[in-house]
Amino acid sequence: MDATRWLRHWFHAPASRAFPPDAMQEIQAAIAAGEARHDGEICFAVEARLPARYLIGGRRVRERAESVFADLKVWDTERRTGVLIYVLLGDYTIEIIPDRGVAARVPAGSWDRIVGFMVEQFRKEQWKEGVLAGIEATHNLLELYLPPGPGRRNELPDEPIVL
Repeated sequence: MDATRWLRHWFHAPASRAFPPDAMQEIQAAIAAGEARHDGEICFAVEARLPARYLIGGRRVRERAESVFADLKVWDTERRTGVLIYVLLGDYTIEIIPDRGVAARVPAGSWDRIVGFMVEQFRKEQWKEGVLAGIEATHNLLELYLPPGPGRRNELPDEPIVL
């Protein structure tokens, strides 16, 4: 167990400091507006600190993001087109988890570029701007590989989630 990491998580400010209510409303609006352009479903979740069982067990952030993906049922769309954008403030880490229907069509390296856009903004502590850039880039990518199909409907809530 890394004591420095544990302390960083234990004392990290709440997510609402980086993402106040007005920022969360803008994020929700960006998700809702962009989803009309493609067949994907974007879910944004932010967490200030990892749960103790992840820190003590030395688990990777990716494992936590995959657990959040399952818990929030991002996988539960008719065409398997959910995408989780997970931000862990305590480690300044971003994970993007696409469902099977997305992963089968979108080149895997595309997600790394989106994370890069977000990290650039996060380094300047422009949290909202980073997330909005990531959401817009995700919309653009999904629009390219998953154009809207017949009967397209909003299957996942657009509201950002604070864990």
